Amino acid sequence: MLIKETHQDVPATADGKSSMRIFLFHPTITNYPHARFPGVVVFSEIYQVTGPVARFARQIASQGYIVAAPSSYHEFVGPEPLAYDGPGTDLGNELKVKKKVAAYDEDASLAVSALLDLPTCNGRIGATGMCLGGHLAYRCALDSRVNAAVCYFATDIHSSTLGEGDDSLKRAGDIKGELVMIFGKKDNHVPPQGRDLIRQTLHDANVCFNWYEVAWAQHAFIRDESSKGRYDPAISKICFEMLLELFNRALRSDLGPRVADAGKIENIC
Repeated sequence: MLIKETHQDVPATADGKSSMRIFLFHPTITNYPHARFPGVVVFSEIYQVTGPVARFARQIASQGYIVAAPSSYHEFVGPEPLAYDGPGTDLGNELKVKKKVAAYDEDASLAVSALLDLPTCNGRIGATGMCLGGHLAYRCALDSRVNAAVCYFATDIHSSTLGEGDDSLKRAGDIKGELVMIFGKKDNHVPPQGRDLIRQTLHDANVCFNWYEVAWAQHAFIRDESSKGRYDPAISKICFEMLLELFNRALRSDLGPRVADAGKIENIC
C-alpha cells in the first residue's frame, strides 16, 4: 500500500504545558478514500522518531494500519530526532528518567485518542515500540482501549526505573489485551533475572502474553542504523511476522469479549 505522511500537534499538560507532535503514517488504497484501518501507536527509543523508527512505522502502515508515532520528549526539546552519538545518547538517557511516568501515560492516551478520532480508523488499537518504546508500548496496553501490544526489548520494566511513578510491574494485571514480549538473550540492558521477573509477573497476573527470547540477539537488534553491529535483519523479519500475526488477529477481527477459561486442555499427543 501507498502511505501518506502527516503530523498533528496536540496539547499536553501532565508535565507542564507543551505541544506533542504525533507523526502519522496512513495507508491509502486507490479509489477507496473511505477505507477504514486499525490504528497502531509506535513508541520510539530514547532518540525520538529517528530514521529507523520511521521506517518501522512505514513498514507497519504498508500492511494496512494507521500508525501514530509520538515525540516523547516534547516537554524538553523539539520533535526532531536525537543523534545516534555520545551526546545524543546521554541526552536521551537523561530525559528518559527526567520525564514523569504520568506524562508518558498522557502521551500514550493522546496518541490513542488521535487515532480513534480519525474517521478512517476502525476503532481497534495496537501498540508497539523498541527499547524505551517497548516499555511505553507495555504501559500503553494498560489503557483498556488497546487490544494488543508488541514490546521489543523493553527496558526498565524489571527495575521500575523509567521515571518518577514507575509502577509497570505492579499494574501488570490491568492489561486486558494480548502481549508479545521479545528480548535478546544477550541483552545486557535487561539481564536474565530481569526477564525472568517480567515473565513470572505476567504469569502471576494472568496476562495473555507470548514470550520470545532470541539466542544470540543483543539489545536494539532490529535497528537498521547505528546499531554498533547488533542489527540482525533475519531475526527482525521473524519478529515482524509475529507482530503481524497478533495485529492481524486482534485488530482486524471482531473477536468479541475475551473469555478467561478456554476449557480443559486434554493431555493427548
